[in-house]
Amino acid sequence: MKEQTGGRVAWHCLPADEAAARLQASFEQGLAESEVLTRRAIHGENRISPKPGKGPLQRFALQFVQPLILVLLAAGAVTAFLGEWIDSGVIFGVTLINAIIGFIQEGRAENALAALVHSVSSEVTVLRGGCKQRLPSAALVPGDVVLLAAGDKVPADLRLFRAKDLQAIESALTGESTAVAKHGDALPADTLLAERGNMAYAGTVMISGLGAGVVVDTGDRTETGRISRLIAEAPDLSTPLTRKMAAFSNWLLIAIGLLAALTFAVGMLRGESAFAMFMAAVALAVGAIPEGLPAAMTITLAIGVSRMAKRRAIIRKLPAVETLGSTTVICSDKTGTLTENQMTVREIHAGGVRATVSGSGYSPSGRVGDGESIAVALRECLLAGALCNDAGLNRVNRHWEVVGDPTEGALLVVARKAGLDERTLQKIFPRLDEIPFDSTRQYMATRHEIEGQRIAYYKGALEQLLPRSTSMLDANGQAIPLRRSEIEGAARGMAAQGLRVLAMARLAGGTTAALDAASADAGLQFIGLVGMIDPPRPKAVAAVRTCHGAGIAVKMITGDHAVTALSIARQLGIARAADTALTGRELALLDEEALRGVVRTVNVFARVEPEQKLRLVRALQANGEVVAMTGDGVNDAPALKQAHIGIAMGLAGTEVAKEAADMVLTDDDFASIEAAVEEGRGVFDNLVKFITWTLPTNFGEGLVIVAAIVADATLPITPLQILWINMTTAVFLGLMLAFEPIDHGVMRRPPRPPDTPILDAALVWRIVLVSVLLLAGSFGLFLRELAQGEPLAEARTVALNVFVVVQAMYLFNCRSLTRSALAVGLFSNAAVWYGVLIMALLQALLTYTPLLNRLFSTAPIGWHQWCEIFAVGALAYLVVGIEKRFRARR
Repeated sequence: MKEQTGGRVAWHCLPADEAAARLQASFEQGLAESEVLTRRAIHGENRISPKPGKGPLQRFALQFVQPLILVLLAAGAVTAFLGEWIDSGVIFGVTLINAIIGFIQEGRAENALAALVHSVSSEVTVLRGGCKQRLPSAALVPGDVVLLAAGDKVPADLRLFRAKDLQAIESALTGESTAVAKHGDALPADTLLAERGNMAYAGTVMISGLGAGVVVDTGDRTETGRISRLIAEAPDLSTPLTRKMAAFSNWLLIAIGLLAALTFAVGMLRGESAFAMFMAAVALAVGAIPEGLPAAMTITLAIGVSRMAKRRAIIRKLPAVETLGSTTVICSDKTGTLTENQMTVREIHAGGVRATVSGSGYSPSGRVGDGESIAVALRECLLAGALCNDAGLNRVNRHWEVVGDPTEGALLVVARKAGLDERTLQKIFPRLDEIPFDSTRQYMATRHEIEGQRIAYYKGALEQLLPRSTSMLDANGQAIPLRRSEIEGAARGMAAQGLRVLAMARLAGGTTAALDAASADAGLQFIGLVGMIDPPRPKAVAAVRTCHGAGIAVKMITGDHAVTALSIARQLGIARAADTALTGRELALLDEEALRGVVRTVNVFARVEPEQKLRLVRALQANGEVVAMTGDGVNDAPALKQAHIGIAMGLAGTEVAKEAADMVLTDDDFASIEAAVEEGRGVFDNLVKFITWTLPTNFGEGLVIVAAIVADATLPITPLQILWINMTTAVFLGLMLAFEPIDHGVMRRPPRPPDTPILDAALVWRIVLVSVLLLAGSFGLFLRELAQGEPLAEARTVALNVFVVVQAMYLFNCRSLTRSALAVGLFSNAAVWYGVLIMALLQALLTYTPLLNRLFSTAPIGWHQWCEIFAVGALAYLVVGIEKRFRARR
């Protein structure tokens, strides 16, 4: 018994009759209804099983099981313990909003398998009990006989036993952009999925001809079902941001715990009561916890999402915004991602003359040759391509679309570029007879009456038409002896460029005799060669160059042929002239360690199957790379889910790919990834700026509490005042950094190594420096006020305002972590100024409003006290500015 890996039957190896015998099926009668019921009881419906997932309550509860959220919950519990219900409610409210956002984003990502079910849901013509029936695809069982016609979506995996001019588009499954001819012959065991012409796979579409096949696999056992399992098995990877934030939160928890324990121990050694020290430790914990950080992170990411949407990139999972900024490798599918997914004629060789063709895609804008004169042989080649053709070219909503085979569509487009409209031609020269395309003949022919003479035009493989040719046309349309070596050399030159080569020939004469395969044996007249390719997207070359400049490697992973893939990769700058492509067959021979070595150097992988795409992504991840994977087909979905960030095409992409991805490009343009990476880096920069800005306040508050206990002094600020500082400044000052423009040169620096902490040594030193300045300024002025006989409420109000003013001044320092505020432009981020003005108003209300004085134990202060406060703020700004300049000169 012939089987593939994993016990799957290699149906493509078996003759059609043997396959039917193994399935106990009849090509003439189909299955009996009683047999269908028996088999359905064994195999179930032809549906893909949904992945058992977490229930809504479990998913919602898991949103709270994160270190930073636990810190925030602890802060809420502490404030509730202190009886500060309003503040506790605010903290719990922030936590709840954060959890709801995460819950919604995660829920959307669970729809990938539902999209797969939809992808094989259709009606189909089935032969049962000798009668044709239209049934839902879900009703199929192994052994059913399915009849196929142009336009049908294949409902299950079929072993074809009859195929007449049958062609399918399988790009969603295999990645190959051209139509695939189908037949019923057995194939070798090692035939790749994309080359199994005797199989029709669930979810692919028939574009021409008629055929019939027996169902060999349904539901989860189809190739589409196998891909759904790959999606389900791919783990939900943590992003660099979530990993770093988790590590940062753990570090913060340890630091806060140690500081609180130290405070409690020092107080007890000094003879203070345990209750008083417990309350002081609680105050320290409240001060040290950055309550606004989770909300700031969520809002900063959300702002990044909004910015990306304007640049045609829709983010489905918030952490993916920052992940883009960390990306070190982009693995891109070729068809429809780096290329147009529209076959385009690039070169024509007719009458011994080579003509290039401009323009791209299905739009008939462009020219053939010099665009002025068309040689007779070249015109005859274009005429043959337009008449010996079953496709259609239509303009729909300002876009050109091909109905039928993309290859034939490309021939219609190039004819129009030369002024030949196929509809007009078909009216003037109607089709009188035809030989339909057949995969064994590898050509088609049509007969027309032109200027009183019957002419048959042939279009097909060079190896079939050239041996049947006895003469050729020269540039002026005159018959000359066949120059075989010249034609073969031109064909090799086209193929070396990755072009798909079609030959054109004609046969004049004949009146009543039917056009048949024997007609060509009379001796054809060779017309010319047409070379076409699915061309690169216009902006993709620049986008790849920018990615390389940003230190991001770009690798092409495609199901298309190696020569074609390598040619496109060289045009895009992904591969150099000396580079080679690794095929799926070669990849299958490598173990995991060898593969890890190969992916470091090889940039083009061709004829790759879904599991191999997964292997490649995993090998890159094992090398420590942060991997972004782009794609549009069902075959791309598992790798999209496995990658750190999956990027799907919004226009041409399947629903399966979109649902498995973290980001969707609305214009299907690889160049939009460049803009998204830039935004991702900007988002991470702004998050680091916020953290660098907020931590000195928290540490400064903690240090003030510790210093007061060590000095046996009254606490300079109360827990409630600490909460006021933390919550208001985070919202009205810190969050303004989320609107900071992207720093210049962000795409000229390499990606951050994945294991790099959020804060480097320089930023940790700056945080410590500002924390000490806050301690000295607030505690120093607090003691000064008490020494001058001022009431405790006034002294605390001075200390509180020192924190806010220093934070406001330090905010301008944090607009750039390396340059001065003047260098980035004082007014390039208007939100900062609005935030400072709102904060000034709030501090005025807190200081001078009787109601807030009572609630927060504050008191009005005089102008001379404000002068001292602003002097401390200005000093902090200058010190940080000097530190930045000093570090820049090192």
